[in-house]
Amino acid sequence: MMKIDYRLCLVTDRSLLRGIRLEEAVEQAICGGCTMIQLREKNCSAKAFYELAKRIKSITDAYHVPLIINDRTDIAIAIRAAGVHVGQSDLPAYVIRSMIGSDALLGVSVTSVKEALQAEKEGADYLGVGALFPTNTKKDAAHVTLQELKNIKKAVTIPIMGIGGINKTNLELLKQTGIDSIAVISAILDQPNITQAAAELKQCL
Repeated sequence: MMKIDYRLCLVTDRSLLRGIRLEEAVEQAICGGCTMIQLREKNCSAKAFYELAKRIKSITDAYHVPLIINDRTDIAIAIRAAGVHVGQSDLPAYVIRSMIGSDALLGVSVTSVKEALQAEKEGADYLGVGALFPTNTKKDAAHVTLQELKNIKKAVTIPIMGIGGINKTNLELLKQTGIDSIAVISAILDQPNITQAAAELKQCL
């Protein structure tokens, strides 16, 4: 397995792109400093997702950046992605772990210490905690306070990735929590210059 740098994860959303293909956006984000890519496609057929994932993986492989597939464990296995990220409404983490094996990465979204401890116990490699701030990309996301984020960080030993509405302005608030990384969507993809946006976030980290 490649050495994992969790610091800056781009979560994809093609609806935010300004006249470019997702493949181009991902490459620009990596060139700006993104250390992980999570391919998230909620409104896409299995076949279309599979074909897109293969194209994105050819880019992430070229830059030695891990590609994580959101929700679709079957797609992650099919393209031999670095791992899969699942939420609380998906199959339990221990089931996903049995499907992907011990070498693949498993990320789990959590909103509480209880969920975090359970995910770690069931084999998660890292946790996505949020939504920390209001976000337009997932309007039904539960809010997680910064205090709960700190509590989760103290309760587990695996890396913590902050998610939800994170940008250059509020990133300073997260530094006091001791988290290991952040995942962003619009703070990179919904910007005029994707490479620059990623570079500025990386510098803030």
